[in-house]
Amino acid sequence: MLPEKIVYIGILLQLIGQISYIVSIFRGRAKPNLVSWFIWMLAPLIGFFFMVKAGASFSALPVFMAGFGPFLVILFSILIKNGYWKINAFDLYCGALALLALIFYVFTHNLGVSIIFAILSDALASIPTIVKSWKFPETESGLIYFFAMISNILGLLTIKIWSFSVSAFGVSLVLQCAIILFCIYRKKIFGPSSVSFTS
Repeated sequence: MLPEKIVYIGILLQLIGQISYIVSIFRGRAKPNLVSWFIWMLAPLIGFFFMVKAGASFSALPVFMAGFGPFLVILFSILIKNGYWKINAFDLYCGALALLALIFYVFTHNLGVSIIFAILSDALASIPTIVKSWKFPETESGLIYFFAMISNILGLLTIKIWSFSVSAFGVSLVLQCAIILFCIYRKKIFGPSSVSFTS
């Protein structure tokens, strides 16, 4: 088990990843899917609100950063011409389902059930970006997902007593980032002949 202060290193890594992603948007390399990033912004900010309401202080900061980073990504991608990926009907369906799961998360009073809905919302929001990363890996920047994965691993390693409520969301984020990273770099790892959705 690592000391709790290691979480601040994770926050710094998240910040570096977010800045690098915004720079990639400016350079025309990264084109974020706004459906994914909107839910990735909304869910942590709602969680931050509930944590502060419950009396949390510095422990809520990583959650705030997890929502504030996507807010910056959305802001800059809208301000930059052609800075975001064109949204299609599939993206909107995933976004609507993610938003519905997020609503259940807000209004469910059972902690375990709330966490399941929070994970479901985040996972559904990631599907458009996973599909885009698989088909068009050149439109994504992997550094933000790599640092987010490391940050969540560090957070998991500070857990004193493991339980579903404490660890499930962090584990799901690590898996989510790993999947997106695989989609981005699979052609570099396995070559351009690897299987694609379009084949």
